[in-house]
Amino acid sequence: MSSPDPQVRAARNRSDRPARGPVVAVTGAASGVGALLTERLAASEDIKQVLAIDERRGACEDAQWHILDVRDPAIAEKLRGADVVVHLALDLDLETDAAARTAYNVRGTQTVLTAAAASGVRRVVLCTSAMVYGALPDNELPLSEDAELRATAEATGVGDLLEIERLARRAPRAHPGLNVTVVRPAVLVGGGTDTALTRYFESPRLLVVAGSRPAWQFCHVEDLCSALEYAVVEKAEGELAVGCDGWLEQEEVEELSGIRRMELPSAVALGAAARLHRIGLTPSPAGDLAYTMYPWVVSGSRLHAAGWRPSYTNEEVLEELLGEVSGRHTVAGRRLGRKDATAAGAAGATVALLGAAAVVRRARKARRRI
Repeated sequence: MSSPDPQVRAARNRSDRPARGPVVAVTGAASGVGALLTERLAASEDIKQVLAIDERRGACEDAQWHILDVRDPAIAEKLRGADVVVHLALDLDLETDAAARTAYNVRGTQTVLTAAAASGVRRVVLCTSAMVYGALPDNELPLSEDAELRATAEATGVGDLLEIERLARRAPRAHPGLNVTVVRPAVLVGGGTDTALTRYFESPRLLVVAGSRPAWQFCHVEDLCSALEYAVVEKAEGELAVGCDGWLEQEEVEELSGIRRMELPSAVALGAAARLHRIGLTPSPAGDLAYTMYPWVVSGSRLHAAGWRPSYTNEEVLEELLGEVSGRHTVAGRRLGRKDATAAGAAGATVALLGAAAVVRRARKARRRI
């Protein structure tokens, strides 16, 4: 006997849901955090229905799927009847063309906010990053949610996230009655997350810039999903920072990971990173390095006041991250194939890449002297 159509199955499952629970739409629902949140909300007794939106169908059979690009104005019709929208359709891939990434992220967020307001949605939950606070030597430890956003657009995707933050602040004025909550996770780990900060732990040596004061705070994807659920059911609102309690000093990270450091002067490290990115040898701009140099730890006080607590510690998340990246070899943000790593040796590749930057610099100086 054939199983019922997935949409029929979803409708049957919804018949047992509370009549007063919210209808929640999730964009980017087929993969990553979006897929995890969709499954979580679909299983929650506090949610009446989940509308899953993505460019392809995901695995959750208890959601009602709509297949389309979030930049398509037709999304307004798909959001009709939803009480809350969680917008997670963002492209922060290191390998994506920067202009294309920005076009997708900013236009997608603009479209979702406008469509939500037009469809009568009362709350939109956006997810950016605690990176928007900026990594600066004079940052307080920890930062409150109300701390000034002092990041610049120099790190991967941070310019997009800052623009999304601006859209979030303007939306309630442009669309009266629309409530916007922004969730800002610390270094995100789990579910296949791949960022410049997770790749940092794929290196044969942990690059430490002389005179810097890094402080590491992680956020497990499951904790992010539980924080997003708090926002969905209105247990917390406004600007919400989320992460593990406290932080780890660089020395603690090195001891826990068993990875030794490679310390470089600031001018050498930043200069090499900028040159390597400019000539296309690495995907990470020099701005990414700041987030491994200075603290950007958040308190999460608003979520804590609402009763939320992380399920993971920084030590536990770091251990999971090390397990996920085991066997990978990355140098200056560039992931090496097994053949490359075996032939040159990961440490040798570090020297080679830094040497390449030095060669470029010397060549330019020579041209200027001619």
